[in-house]
Amino acid sequence: MKQKTKFKSFIFSVVAFVVGVIAGLSSYVLAMSPESDTLFSIAKGDLSIHFLELGNKHAGDCIYIKANDNDILIDAGSRQNSATTIINYVNKYCEDDTLEYVIATHAHQDHIAAFPSNTSGNRKGIFAEYTVENIIDFGEASKFGDIGGNKTPTQVYTNYVTERDLEIEAGANHIAVSNWGDEIDSPQIQTTFDLGEGITLKILYNYYYNHATSDENNYSVCLLLTQGDNNVLLTGDLEEDGEEYLVEYNTLPECTLFKAGHHGSKTSSNDVLLDIIKPKNVVFTCIAGSTEYTTITANTFPTQLAIDRVAKHTVNCYVTSICTNTPAELAAKDFSKFESMNGDIIFTSNKDGYSIQCTNNNTLLKDTTWFEENRNRPANW
Repeated sequence: MKQKTKFKSFIFSVVAFVVGVIAGLSSYVLAMSPESDTLFSIAKGDLSIHFLELGNKHAGDCIYIKANDNDILIDAGSRQNSATTIINYVNKYCEDDTLEYVIATHAHQDHIAAFPSNTSGNRKGIFAEYTVENIIDFGEASKFGDIGGNKTPTQVYTNYVTERDLEIEAGANHIAVSNWGDEIDSPQIQTTFDLGEGITLKILYNYYYNHATSDENNYSVCLLLTQGDNNVLLTGDLEEDGEEYLVEYNTLPECTLFKAGHHGSKTSSNDVLLDIIKPKNVVFTCIAGSTEYTTITANTFPTQLAIDRVAKHTVNCYVTSICTNTPAELAAKDFSKFESMNGDIIFTSNKDGYSIQCTNNNTLLKDTTWFEENRNRPANW
């Protein structure tokens, strides 16, 4: 009798343990990273921000955010064929085929190309793949007359607007920041969104939401994510003029994380902004050393000037990818070869603190061979 009782007790303990494990796991989203066998978990109450590699040789932005039950996608670059990479990644975390928020910062293809499907219709874009509840974007930027560096809208922009409007017809709520009135406290648009568990998403005021500029980058939608003492600033490709206005019209906190403006260009991430936000960690979404935009070594992303300015505040800098062409190939503007530097970069915060994990490695920029061979070390490093 005692043996039966002990056996029953043992079985009960095993069952209780299994039930407890299942219950515990139910509060997590589990996903294998697309680039490795590393398993990342997102607990209920965590804010998880993923800076994605985009599967091709072009610099671009795509940031996936998981905040409780909210799935958020900020930008979808760099080209339309990045859609497959983005969808494969997001689907490992998004369980209901719904994006609660889609945010397109500005009209350049390296930020919006993967939202629409390709022209032949054999590869879905983000809008075709998911149900979207809220779209926040630069709005009718064409009224300013210069989209993507052209006198007329680009085909990429036209395709984006066409499929965006289909989402709106299907029920998506659309917030165009260009409808923001001249006053900072304009009631025309909602500016702060409660994502639950003390996490908020705020649209910061950018002077160029409703004022013309010759630089499309300055139309960028700027965002502040906050959880407790952790603040994350995302400014798209905002340039120096835009950063000056951002500081003037907003009360900006010191930031745990900052996505370097414009992929680490020499014209973004200026002292006027950095001296206010004092970032503890900086992410460069680019392909380090690529000659896509210039053959001047110091000006390839991330540029020497941007690094010098960031270095005053932190050594914790991460880069998604690296160009692996030879110097001769790069001089000839052949930037076709690339691989992961840090890979996909995942920032996770909660009430206990924050962590940064990368799918390839966690090596800081200053400790990479590429940095040693291509950049001058700032005094602070």
